[in-house]
This record gives sequence, structure tokens and C-alpha cells, in this order.
Amino acid sequence: MTETITVHVPLDDRAYDVRIGQGLIQDAGTQIGPFLQRSRVAIVTDETVSALHLEPLRAALAAAGIDSEALVLPAGEATKSWPHLTRCVEWLLEQRIERRDIVIALGGGVIGDLVGFAAAILRRGVRFVQIPTTLLAQVDSSVGGKTGINSGFGKNLIGAFHQPALVLADVGVLDTLSERDFHAGYGEVMKYGLLGDADFFGWLETNAAQLRTDTALRQQAVAHSVRMKAAIVLRDETEQGERALLNLGHTFGHALEAATGYSDRLLHGEGVAIGCALAFDLSARMGLCSQEEPGRVLAHLRQMNLPASLSEIPGELPDDAALIALMGQDKKVVDGQLRFVLAKGIGESFVSDAVESDVLAAVLREARR
Repeated sequence: MTETITVHVPLDDRAYDVRIGQGLIQDAGTQIGPFLQRSRVAIVTDETVSALHLEPLRAALAAAGIDSEALVLPAGEATKSWPHLTRCVEWLLEQRIERRDIVIALGGGVIGDLVGFAAAILRRGVRFVQIPTTLLAQVDSSVGGKTGINSGFGKNLIGAFHQPALVLADVGVLDTLSERDFHAGYGEVMKYGLLGDADFFGWLETNAAQLRTDTALRQQAVAHSVRMKAAIVLRDETEQGERALLNLGHTFGHALEAATGYSDRLLHGEGVAIGCALAFDLSARMGLCSQEEPGRVLAHLRQMNLPASLSEIPGELPDDAALIALMGQDKKVVDGQLRFVLAKGIGESFVSDAVESDVLAAVLREARR
């Protein structure tokens, strides 16, 4: 077993640790116990994760003398909605969760976002612990305090910034993911190299194919991704500027997720992967980076069995005008102007609103072939 890596996020009175290692769920009672004013917690998870990890978590808590109650919600992106948020909040009130108590979000990004938002609005803010069980959640959504739900108008448009008290990223549980879910989560790992660390992207080109089977390499990749995200969050907690870089690929990706009805036709990480490919294609067409850079991104996506174009999404998609309209609901929009994360090269991203509509349409048109 590898030694646990701790990444500290020093946000003054909202500071917390992200602990990355193996066996952290089995050690959850010891990890969470110091945060409790009374020996009880409320756990919210989903049906898929519950079958795999809920009982080991409850047993670990019980071994430390901590009582727990659990709410199990349906799995899937559709759970990030008003009805399930209402159900979650009402259940937490029924459990008489107080401000000094801890709510545990056990699951992927959907559960983390939903439960974090519920914790943010319950009694005007209660503490919560993230135990992310997917690669995507471990490297992205569990860190940084973004919480929320989706709307028919777009993804993550309703929410709040609410930092966790602790994040336990147990890289061992990623062995239970399907190949598709693991590779989709990898889309967010790759993003960090593309947006701000060319050396990390080079490391991934060499090592990423082994992340599925080599837990030590996996831990390194998760820890490096978390360090990069934590550093950006520290400089721009509420996304007034630099933090928007973390949305590389997301303007395209979120629009595609909305266009496919947040269904399993397109997983979030797959949308990000396609979005990164399109963002680099767009950057090259605008003369911002060399033509070789999109090719390198495309080759790596192929290596990792990730989609890179609209033509790889099953089923019909809306036309280009409708997709661009969906992009108009992106959270980065300012005064109605679309803003994209573009790149001068691998590891050199920036935010721009200087994208001409005909160039954007050409990128989408090419991606349908």
C-alpha cells in the first residue's frame, strides 16, 4: 500500500485537506472522527455506489463509534435536479442535521455536487465531507467548493460555492469503475496538462495507459491534478478570472451534454474530451497555435479510447445554430458574449471572447464528419 498524499487547500477559515491514497474508505472513521462534535453522520449516495461502498463505509464509521444514516438516490446525471435536491434537503432536516454536524457525499460528481449544494443551503450552511468514488470526481468536482444542480437551460447553472471540510480520495475504489467511466474521468486529468502543464501532459502520454492497472501511477496522476486545481482555486476561489481556465473544453462539452439530455449517450468526461479537441482545433484555425498541437491532442484521445468529434456521439444532434445557442447558457458568458478557453499551445491556455462565429461554425461542421 502506498503512503497517503495530502494536498492542503489553505483558504483561511475554509481550509481543508484532500487526502489521496488506498484504503481511505476503510479508515474513514479515523479520518472523519476529529471533525465531529457528536458521533453521528448522514451519508448521501446513489444506487450504484451504495451497492459497492456504502456498507464498508458504515462499518468503518461504526468501528470508530460513529453512528450513520444513509439516503440512497438514483444514479445518473438526472439526479442533479430540483426534485432530488428537495428530497435530499428534506431528508437531512428529518435526520435533524445541525450546522456542526457532518454530511458525507459518497459518490461521483453528481452526488458530490448535489450534496454539496444541499449542505450549502441547509441551515444556511452545514459542513460536508467529500468521498469521491470516480476518477472524474477525485481530480475535479470534489475539490474547489463548486456545488450545484442542472437546469433545462444548461448544466450547473444553479448552485453555490461551499468548500468541503475534508476530501478522502480513495484511489483503490477506482478499480470498481467500468472501462468507460474510468476513461471518461481521464478526460479531466488530461485537461490539467493541456491547460497549464505541458510536462504533465508529456508524462501522461507516457504513463496514462497504465493508470487503469497501476495504482501508484494513478495516485500520482490524481495528486498532481488536485495540486493544480487547488493552486488555481486558491488564487481565484469564486471564478472571477483564472479559475475559468479549468473549464477548458467545457463550453463545448456542456452544450453537448445538454443536447444529449444529460444521458448516457455522452458522459461528462467524454464531453470534456471532445471539447478539448474542439478547443485546440478552434485555436489552430484562429492562428493561436500550430497545427501540430490539435493532432497531438487527438492522438492522445485515441490512445485513451476517448471520443474526439461530434460524429462519435450516438444519435442525432441539434444543428450548429442550436449547439451555439446552448453554449450561450455557459457560466462564462459575459454581457451575452460567448467566452472560450483557447490555447497558444499545450500547457498554455487563456480565456477569450474574440471568437468569430464563422470560425466556430467551421469547427463544428468539421467535427460532424
